[in-house]
Amino acid sequence: MTKTQALPRPNVPLVIICGCLIALLSFGPRSAMGFFFQPMTEARDWSRELFALAIAIQNLVWGAGQPFAGMMADRYGTWKTMTLGAVLYALGLYLMVDAETPVALHVSAGILIGLGIAFSSFSLVIAAFGRVVTPEQRSLAFGIGTASGSMGQFLFAPMGTSLIANFGWQDTLIVFSGMMLLIPFLAIALKGKPDTSSASPAVANQNMTAAIAEAFGTRGYLLLTFGFFVCGFHVAFITVHLPPYIADLGLDPTWGATAIALIGLFNIAGSLASGYIGGKYSKPIFLSLIYLARAIVITIFILVPITPLTVLVFSAMMGLLWLSTVPPTSGLVAVMFGPRYMATLFGFVFFSHQVGSFLGVWLGGKLYDETGSYDAIWWVGIALGLFAAVVHWPIKEQPVPRLAEATE
Repeated sequence: MTKTQALPRPNVPLVIICGCLIALLSFGPRSAMGFFFQPMTEARDWSRELFALAIAIQNLVWGAGQPFAGMMADRYGTWKTMTLGAVLYALGLYLMVDAETPVALHVSAGILIGLGIAFSSFSLVIAAFGRVVTPEQRSLAFGIGTASGSMGQFLFAPMGTSLIANFGWQDTLIVFSGMMLLIPFLAIALKGKPDTSSASPAVANQNMTAAIAEAFGTRGYLLLTFGFFVCGFHVAFITVHLPPYIADLGLDPTWGATAIALIGLFNIAGSLASGYIGGKYSKPIFLSLIYLARAIVITIFILVPITPLTVLVFSAMMGLLWLSTVPPTSGLVAVMFGPRYMATLFGFVFFSHQVGSFLGVWLGGKLYDETGSYDAIWWVGIALGLFAAVVHWPIKEQPVPRLAEATE
C-alpha cells in the first residue's frame, strides 16, 4: 500500500463488539479481588492490611502503567499492546495460587496483574472506539465501552463467589487466568493505531512529547486529572472493602457479593445514561453533580442502620454513579485534544485515578487494622466527593487553541 492510498475503513460494529468483550473480561477478575480477601488471608495467616496493600499496589501499578500502555497503543497499535497485557494478567492470576509470602503476593496480585490490566483494560478500548466513530458518537460509544466493564463486574462477582465456594480460591484463580488469554484473539478486531493521513497540519505535525506538554499546560486537563483521583478512591475502596464491611456488621457474606454484583448491574445503566447525557449536556457540570451525589449517598449509607435493604439501595445508587464518570471524563480529553493521542493523554488522567485507588484500598485496610472500624475512611470519601464536585465545575468544554484555530 502506498502512502497515497486510503487506509481500509474499520468494521465499526465488530470493533465495538470485540472491544466490549475485552472490557468485560479485563474488568472482571480485578473487580472480584475482594472475594479472595477472606480465604487467602485465612489460608496464609495474613493481616487484612497486607492483602489490601497488594491490591493497592495493583491499582497503583495499573495507573502508572496506563500512560505507557497508551503510548504503546498510539505508536505500535492496540493489538500488540493488549496481547502483552493479557499475558501479564494471566500470569499474575496464575502465580497468586502459589503466593505463600507477602513478596510473592505483591509481585503477582500487585505488579503483574496491575500491568496486565493497564495494557488490556477498557481505557485502551475507549481510545480505540474514539478513532473509529464520529465525534458526535464518541460519548455514547465511551458509555457502551464503560458499561461493558460493568457487565464484567456484574458477571464475575457471582461467578467468583460460586467458584470459590465449590472449587476453592486456587482453582478459581486458574480459571480466571485462562479466561484472560481470550483477549488477544478479540483484540485482532481493534488492530491499528490513530491515522493522521487526512488530518490537518495542526494535528499531523504534533508529536507525542508536544501533546503531553500541551495537556499539562491546560488548566482544564489538570483539574480533570485532580478530580479523577476521587473516582479511583471511591471505586477501589468500595470494591475491596464493602464485602468485609458488610460481613463485619453481621450480615451474611453473600450480601457482599450481591452488593458488588448489583453495583455492576446498575453501573451498566449508569454508564449508558452517562454516555448519552455527556453527548447532550455540559460534561463538567455533569461530573460535578455525579460527585456531589456520591457524597450524599455515602453519607446516608453510613448514618442509617445497615440492613439487607439499605445495602441493596446503596449498591443500586452507587452503581448508577460508579463509572458514569468515565464517559464524560474521557469525552473531555477527546474534546480538548482530539483522538490522535487520546490513549496516552487519558492514560495520565487515569494514573491519577489509580493513585486514588491505591490510597482508598490501602488506607481502608490500615485504618481498619488500627481502629477496628471503617468509619474514618468513609468520611474521607465523603469529603473527597465534595472536593471533586467543586474541581470539575470550572472546566471549559472546548478544544485547545491549536485545534480551535485549525477548524476555523
